[in-house]
Amino acid sequence: MRSGGTTLAAALLGMGLCGLALSGCAGPANSPRDPGPAEIVEKWTSCAESAPRAGVVLPVPPGSAGPSAASPGGATPAGVEPKIGRIAPAFVPVAAVLCGREVRPGAGGGREQVATERRADEIGALVAALRLSDQVRGRGEVACTADLVIPPWLALLDDQGRWLRPYVPTDVCGKPRPEVRAALDGLRLTTVDSRTVGLVESSEAETAGCEQRWSDMVWVETHLGRPGRVVPGADPTVGPLRLCVYEVPPSERGGGKPAGDFVYGGPLPTERQTKALRALTTTRPAADCATPASRFAVLRSLDGGEPEWYVELDACRRFVVVAAAGGTQLGQGDATLAALLGPI
Repeated sequence: MRSGGTTLAAALLGMGLCGLALSGCAGPANSPRDPGPAEIVEKWTSCAESAPRAGVVLPVPPGSAGPSAASPGGATPAGVEPKIGRIAPAFVPVAAVLCGREVRPGAGGGREQVATERRADEIGALVAALRLSDQVRGRGEVACTADLVIPPWLALLDDQGRWLRPYVPTDVCGKPRPEVRAALDGLRLTTVDSRTVGLVESSEAETAGCEQRWSDMVWVETHLGRPGRVVPGADPTVGPLRLCVYEVPPSERGGGKPAGDFVYGGPLPTERQTKALRALTTTRPAADCATPASRFAVLRSLDGGEPEWYVELDACRRFVVVAAAGGTQLGQGDATLAALLGPI
């Protein structure tokens, strides 16, 4: 969930210009496409009004299908977003505005998501790059990587305050041309606005060493009907464990992959760990129950390795063991086990 440093272009795009390291491949044949002229909007106001979701990439709870992101650049509500297109010759850009989001340390600890609006007035190189044509190639001529590169939410303004969303020309692999990426990296940006829009990680979760959100894998696995019974002889002498407890909002309960928000956690005291692991080696089959839990616990080794245990703290009180050798196993807990996983 945490990320390290990156280039200016990647940072200023609020997680927009990003890469997913996949296997290399030869991209498909492509041909020039004319997006037509961009729609010109009469008066620029702000990123908050014109691009409220620019750069949104929501944290994804472990166990879910994958990242949840806005469309390239972040889409505004239907009917508000102007048509992206070529810069008309009569439109003379004098400034660029980039709307995005960043993750920053919170004032009291943890991390928060911040929406930003940045402006650049020296944009000659950028405008020249945006006026370039798409590059064309035939199938198999160039080996393209499968990195996902998403351009920023970008607006160009003229001296009358009008604005448009410029089309970003692509290279032979269908990604933004290197001239555009270099021009974005070279912009001298001034921050016009910066506002906190959401919590990424609370100070309490940070202190406990837990993620802010996590998926209820007991519900996921039992809903899919995949786990088998816990086998006898499970090792109760694993190393020190970390307890992280999550509360599932009513709107999430019973869904395909319900996500919970951090409530409490930290290293599990040794005596409680011994008793909890002993309870988790039970061979008692899980009860036939379909009531979603409002709280669940996750037990993991302090170094983050497997096995992992997911325990419903109310409702059906089942648990799932994610084995180090692969696969999942299902068992039945009880109120005593839930009490052992109470606040530390």
